[in-house]
Amino acid sequence: MQQAIESRAAPIHLWIVGLLSLLWGAFGGYDYVMTRMRNTDYLAGMMPSVDPNAFLAWIDSFPLWAQFGWGLGVWLGLIGAVLLLIRNRLAVPAFALSLIGAVLGLGYQIAMAPPLAGAEGPMFSIMPWVIIAVALGLYLYARAQKASGVLR
Repeated sequence: MQQAIESRAAPIHLWIVGLLSLLWGAFGGYDYVMTRMRNTDYLAGMMPSVDPNAFLAWIDSFPLWAQFGWGLGVWLGLIGAVLLLIRNRLAVPAFALSLIGAVLGLGYQIAMAPPLAGAEGPMFSIMPWVIIAVALGLYLYARAQKASGVLR
């Protein structure tokens, strides 16, 4: 005898959050790749008040654990977005690891990194907190969706 498998329909907010998180993660991945490829034209466009070579030297000075955290936060966030869109329960640990990575990488930048010349304003003071808040929000959202049976 086959049992019917109950499948809860995905609410519209799952698609909205999933697509927005995919765009957010894709931009994070693009930024990571452009920075790691040392694309000074990209960096100059993103941060016109900062010398791109000084920024790259600043990033290079970060300890390995902070640089690892940055990559973990970016790539697991992107993977989590894809998993969320396909309604896979593994989105929860992916977003949890992304949050840990964001706290490691951006936590160093916020609390321990030496100041970077020309790095004033909201891009540098508020954006790291926004990124951590988004990572936390995505983790909590995915966890709630798993608990409600939307993620399988």
